[in-house]
Amino acid sequence: MTARKLSVEDRLDIQELFAKYSWGLDLADKDLILECFGDDSFFDHLWQGRVQGHAAILKNLEELWYDRQSWWFGRQHLFNTFLMTPITTDQGEEGARVKSWFQILQFNTEYRTNFVFGIGARDDVCVKRNGVWLFKQLYVNAWTSVESVPWKGKLKLPPSRPFRPSPPSPPQPNPNGAPPELVRELSGAPKRAAE
Repeated sequence: MTARKLSVEDRLDIQELFAKYSWGLDLADKDLILECFGDDSFFDHLWQGRVQGHAAILKNLEELWYDRQSWWFGRQHLFNTFLMTPITTDQGEEGARVKSWFQILQFNTEYRTNFVFGIGARDDVCVKRNGVWLFKQLYVNAWTSVESVPWKGKLKLPPSRPFRPSPPSPPQPNPNGAPPELVRELSGAPKRAAE
């Protein structure tokens, strides 16, 4: 018996679904992004948890776009290395399980620099309804610890340590030769207790 395969056209349409999702997500285009989901779709995004339906998905996205705008603005979600497996959902719909890697690039508006914000994996279920591919279940697995990486081999690394910020840097000598207390006074910085 030959296993069902996704056509090349279906694979390209699924990749375009990810592109449409990225454009909608990263530019706060609610109409475009909601076109990526069915009315009964699930959206499982990290600390926001799993929600279902257009209204709940949009509420989560608006929280990201507007309540955390300085943190969100200028992002680009990139998806690649797709593994697509044909499936039949529990509801009997023909679809695909789509696993992919993601990278999030970000433009920092204050420093006017770009950086990699995060990486991770996606494990989604897509279905084709009326000739259009949609996300039925979207699951984000951001790699924020050793435990979140879906490593299959023997793990020899120690568990993730709790995050601790770096200690403050010691005062640097002033290249102009001015005493540090004068530099602080002229800059308006508060005096240190020992001065």
